[in-house]
Amino acid sequence: MAAPTPGQPRPRSELQSESQPDLIEAAAGASQAPPVVDIKPLLSRLWPRHPDVTAAEISDAIEHFFTDRIDDVQTGALLMCLHFTGLDRDPDVLSQCARKMLRAAAQVDSLLLQRIIQTRGRREGSYTGGFCDIVGTGGDSHNTFNISTTASILASSLLLVSKHGNRASTSKSGSADLIANMRFPTPPDMAAVQPDKIAQIYSKTNYAFLFAPSFHPGMRFVSPVRRKLPWRTIFNLLGPLANPMDVHDRPMLEARVIGVARRDLGPVFAEALRLNGVRKAMVVCGDEELDEVSCAGPTLCWRLAEDTAGQVQVQHFKLAPEDFGLSRHPLDTVSPGKEPAENAKILKRILKNELADDDPILEFVLINTAALFVVSGVCDADSSEMGHGDDGIVVQEAGPGGGRWKEGVRRARWAVKSGEAWRQWDAFVQVTNDLNSGHA
Repeated sequence: MAAPTPGQPRPRSELQSESQPDLIEAAAGASQAPPVVDIKPLLSRLWPRHPDVTAAEISDAIEHFFTDRIDDVQTGALLMCLHFTGLDRDPDVLSQCARKMLRAAAQVDSLLLQRIIQTRGRREGSYTGGFCDIVGTGGDSHNTFNISTTASILASSLLLVSKHGNRASTSKSGSADLIANMRFPTPPDMAAVQPDKIAQIYSKTNYAFLFAPSFHPGMRFVSPVRRKLPWRTIFNLLGPLANPMDVHDRPMLEARVIGVARRDLGPVFAEALRLNGVRKAMVVCGDEELDEVSCAGPTLCWRLAEDTAGQVQVQHFKLAPEDFGLSRHPLDTVSPGKEPAENAKILKRILKNELADDDPILEFVLINTAALFVVSGVCDADSSEMGHGDDGIVVQEAGPGGGRWKEGVRRARWAVKSGEAWRQWDAFVQVTNDLNSGHA
């Protein structure tokens, strides 16, 4: 057939023959898409709240979010119903939804990571070398410095740390924003921190930052809906409960500290953790409704620990800066409200031991690092051989809840002054950049 002259319509048969493969491919793609699930019956029972709606029904519906099987309208409606009925603050609902979120997460190689724990984990006190995390729910409106992220780096001097975090949603500087701005001289390559590479990273360092979107890819389907809603949703609470190291078949997160921005969430989170089999954890809420251990005054604590019979009990008590051997600092001295790049400069100064020993931000970081050290069990040791700069004198004084909080601060100061926290951070930067350059 002769080619048509410029401007002349192409024969219909030719157009059909060229477009048919595209149509067939599109049709095949449509046929392979998972069927949409209609949750209208559940929604009609949720609003107004019906007492026979179970946590299992809610978590089953949430699970469909991660495979894009519920349309945006019903997704938003379910999130709204959970928010206004208070069911997104029910421990059983949080527990079961967190399990479904972890099941949908990109899976890490638990066997390889168990070997990492065996070979690199430092056994001391009642700490057995497992992974640890310190994280907050956010949303406390105080705009404090990135305390939990900084504390996680200090803690990696003695613990294997899996810091689970994301970009800012309610503050100026989220944990991932801070990490990306640590350009001294170069930031870690977060594109290298993927589920199939995590064991290689831990072969070189005690620290890894687990960027939530890389480990929870199914969240991309619900994120656009969340952004359009004017309320916080259940996912603001699920993130701290869904660390990817808590793989369903072989949990490897040994200890964690979780900060909540409302005191009524303390017992809720503690019970959700207990329901999910967690054996070492502490939920904290500063008296100012702060999602950290407060440097300004009392902090409400709910600590999960095994009793002598091996049963997990939740102990409720209060901590104050004096229990750590430190002074109180008003929150306005640790709430610079700075952009991530400015906070990164402060983080570098902390890791390089360039702040005064009584600097308010440093002491705020120290008490939160100490909290994770105590919960992990590393402070239970009656001897101390941390390395260069360790005087070996253990502070055996027990404070509220039976914790050696002052010993935790001693170890946290050592992490800074010995340079070990910086060394673990620098090793994380190096291995992530080497992985993407093919040198690892």
